[in-house]
Amino acid sequence: MVFTAALAGAGHSALQSLGMEIRTPLSRSVLLSALVAAALLAYFRLFAKAYSPALAEARLQALQARIRPHFLFNSLNAVLALIRRDPRRAERALEDLADLFRTLMSDPKSFVRLADEIALLERYAELEQLRLGERLRITWELDSAPSDALLPPLVLQPLLENAVYHGVEPGTGAGEVLVRIERRGDRVVASIENPYHENDQHRAGNRMALENIRERLALFFDAEAHIATQANGNRYRVDIEMPYRTSRP
Repeated sequence: MVFTAALAGAGHSALQSLGMEIRTPLSRSVLLSALVAAALLAYFRLFAKAYSPALAEARLQALQARIRPHFLFNSLNAVLALIRRDPRRAERALEDLADLFRTLMSDPKSFVRLADEIALLERYAELEQLRLGERLRITWELDSAPSDALLPPLVLQPLLENAVYHGVEPGTGAGEVLVRIERRGDRVVASIENPYHENDQHRAGNRMALENIRERLALFFDAEAHIATQANGNRYRVDIEMPYRTSRP
């Protein structure tokens, strides 16, 4: 607005220097210009505020849509491997897959309870266990997990999927995956650790999933949540910290 007022004053002076008669006092011209600028600024702020939720929701839908095809492809492979060998078990696995996919198709802007996200993890682990058998060993440390905490949907499942795909599959023997979730004061901390293969050629897909989760955490929690990774020797770990909330904002 200061710039607008200065511009109005400069224009007023320029017109006077050209010999044009201006009946409106300089102070009134500056005041009118400042008022018009303030009104326009308020309008654009209101416009941006009105459309920002829609833009955020569209971005969430796009981010969640990226997760679905990869998840469905891997899960169907696990079920297909069972159809001839154990049809009844394959039928139960398809029922689990239907429940999982129903979660995938849920409203991306709604929160879910941590208990439901853990149930999703366990069902997904069962599907992968069918495919990999004894090669997949998962240790669950969930005694301190706050089941009533709210978090965005499908934040932890892609991390477990990455742990299996990038950590267990490339190995030749059994791969151990650790899933630890706990509450620390007003924070919820989740860690997923898996074997690390430095020459794994699928690491780019891992980065894409991590960026997806990082952006969704920012859309839900702004700067209150963060995700970090570290490779230490032959182990790879992903840590997520989120605010502990039990009611939707």
